[in-house]
Amino acid sequence: MEHRTERLEELRASIAVLRRQMDAAGQALTKARQDSAPRLAASIVRHSRELGFRQAVFEVSLSPLQEPGSQGMETVEFLFGPNPGEPSKPLRLIASSGELARIMLAIKSALAHKDSTPLLVFDEIDANVGGEVARAVGFKMQQLGNRHQVISITHFPQVAALASHHYLVQKASAGNRTISCLREVSHEERVDELVRMLGGGGDHARTLAQALLQPS
Repeated sequence: MEHRTERLEELRASIAVLRRQMDAAGQALTKARQDSAPRLAASIVRHSRELGFRQAVFEVSLSPLQEPGSQGMETVEFLFGPNPGEPSKPLRLIASSGELARIMLAIKSALAHKDSTPLLVFDEIDANVGGEVARAVGFKMQQLGNRHQVISITHFPQVAALASHHYLVQKASAGNRTISCLREVSHEERVDELVRMLGGGGDHARTLAQALLQPS
């Protein structure tokens, strides 16, 4: 209590030093974001167009905060415009589950050389897309597999054929219970499974399944 004035001055001086350090760090982060945002957006657009969004627009919006927060001196918002002529809006608000999954794949592809996440799981990321786009989705995940472990649940033979390992999930009855089984299929059994996924049989379907497994 006797030295409270001196102590308050010391604390104010410490706060001023820390504030200058925080402002310098925040400004450096802001500059890095401003430099990186256009390049990141352009890369995401390129990947998203390969995934079926032919005329999509993607932007990274930086909005300054009145006071710095735990994430820096601005908020970062991803803006997405899937349809030409429509304004871009926050991705988190307008994207359907299928769109969100594919955009996430585009983002992960754009950041593949920076992202240190070891495992990526995609659950039916190819839902509600055509065969051509499904093949593109499969190639994107195959490329990601060069840097990450990728697990994907799919009903598309075009996607399954591009995997390094193909697992089949089946349900079975055991007594009064239903259990799920997971086992790997390979060689001719994998071809059989791709034929089943193609929804047909015969020599033509088998030839197509074998062709899907051939390296591009």
